[in-house]
Parts: sequence; C-alpha cells; structure tokens
Amino acid sequence: MSEAWHAPYEKLSRQTITLHQCIRSLMEELEAVDWYRQRADDCEDPQLKAILLHNMREEMEHACMEMEWLRRNNADFAGQMDTYLYSEGDITEVEERAEAGGGRSDPSKV
Repeated sequence: MSEAWHAPYEKLSRQTITLHQCIRSLMEELEAVDWYRQRADDCEDPQLKAILLHNMREEMEHACMEMEWLRRNNADFAGQMDTYLYSEGDITEVEERAEAGGGRSDPSKV
C-alpha cells in the first residue's frame, strides 16, 4: 500500500491504483538518478564514480520503461508524449503549435 493516497483507497478503481503504482515507481527511479548523479559528482575515486554513473544509467533505463508503460496504457499520457517528446524548437511553444493545428512535426511552425 502507498502512503500517498489522496482519496479513500476503497473508492479507487483498479486502473487508478495501477497508474499510481507506475507513477510512484517512476518518481522513485528519477529520485535514484538524481542521487547517483550527485554522489558521482562528489566522488573522488574513479572506479566508484564509474560504478555510480553506471547505476544512474540503469535507473534511467527503468524510468524510461515506466514512461513507455504509461504511454501504452494511458491515453492522456500518450497524447502529451506525442505532443512534447522529440519535438523541435522552443519547448514552451510546442503547445501553441499543437493547438493551432501545426503539431510538432510541422517544420514551418518551428
């Protein structure tokens, strides 16, 4: 069970619980990436630093796997990812282009 429920657990759908499990796991993976990066920056031993960076990249792999699960299993996440991931130009203008019908793949709008 998670301590992060913001509504009574018994009122949550199985879909909401599963989504929560993925989101919490993703948060933990990203936190681990941050911890390993900080430790590597602070580490003076080259071999240990290499290990810490290796571990950081493993956590990135896990985070990306969970993001892909979110894309495949949640239409709202999929739509946002389709709009923003691998887009071109100013990230803050991507939404404006998408809403104007230009989407992210229209180079004339970049």
